[in-house]
Amino acid sequence: MWFRNPFPHFFPDGDFQIACDKFIGDHFDRNNIPNGGFSFVKSNNRTIEFYKFWYSSREKHPGYHDQDVLNIIKFDPLVDELGLKMRFLRTTFFGGICEPSRNFNVVCTMHANCCVGLHRKINDIRVMLDDWRRYIALPPTLKIQGFHSGGYRKNVGKIFN
Repeated sequence: MWFRNPFPHFFPDGDFQIACDKFIGDHFDRNNIPNGGFSFVKSNNRTIEFYKFWYSSREKHPGYHDQDVLNIIKFDPLVDELGLKMRFLRTTFFGGICEPSRNFNVVCTMHANCCVGLHRKINDIRVMLDDWRRYIALPPTLKIQGFHSGGYRKNVGKIFN
């Protein structure tokens, strides 16, 4: 879900920028756990070749979801050879059910891709939307204090460590 404009939080030099299930504090660190539910990609030769590599890598890793394949290939030397500028987006601005943004005053997007099963995704998105509605109904003086509900995650079904 988009709550506000995410574009000010993208890196001008980033070719491939992706939300995370787990953000470890460094936008460049490939040990972040990306989530393919939200990405910002510049169309250029580097990203085109990267997507071809990602797509073809699925054959080398049968039975793996595209996000799992990304977690494997992000360390491949070819990524550096391509010169791809990969950036991992801070969950403060690009949250998800597995690692939600803690501050509705700044969050831009939230996703439920880490939830397993459509029923769980829908349920947690409803809780998230209810929280957003409560937040936007608050008077400005209370919004300044921030707003967070821990209502999600109970339906995730799959939590990344």
